[in-house]
Amino acid sequence: MHILIHILVGLFTFAAMEFMAWFTHKYVMHGFLWVLHKDHHQPGKGWFERNDTFFLFYAAISTTMTILWGEGYFPYGLSVGIGIFLYGFTYFAVHDVFIHQRLNWFKRTDNAYFRAIRKAHKVHHKHLGKGDGECFGMLVVPGKFYKEAKSTTR
Repeated sequence: MHILIHILVGLFTFAAMEFMAWFTHKYVMHGFLWVLHKDHHQPGKGWFERNDTFFLFYAAISTTMTILWGEGYFPYGLSVGIGIFLYGFTYFAVHDVFIHQRLNWFKRTDNAYFRAIRKAHKVHHKHLGKGDGECFGMLVVPGKFYKEAKSTTR
C-alpha cells in the first residue's frame, strides 16, 4: 500500500505539472520573465535559447524534493521529484524534439493527438509578442484542435 501512495503522488505531481507549465508559461514567461522567453518566439538564432534556462528552475525543484526525501524531511519528496522529472522529460520529448524538431526523432509520428498538439503550439507561436497569446499548455490542448485533427485523415 505504501508504494501505491508513492506512485499516486508521482502521477498526481505529473498531472499537476501541466497546470504549473500552463500557469508559468502564461504569467511568468509571457509576463515578467519575457526577456528569457522572447527568443523562443523569434525565428531561429541557434540551437540554444535563453528560454532553455527555465528547465533549470524545474530541475532545481525536482532535485530539492529528492534531497528533502533523502534527508527525511519530506516523505513524498522522491515521488514529487520523480513526477516533476518525468513531466520535464515528457516536455523535452514533446516540445523540443517533436514540435520544434531540435533533434531528429519522432519525425514520422502522426496521429490526431500529436497533430492537435502541433496545431495548438503553432497557434501559440503565431503571436510574436508577449501579449495576445493563446494555448499555453503542452499536453492538454483545446478540444477544437483535437476535433480538427481527428477529422483530418492522412
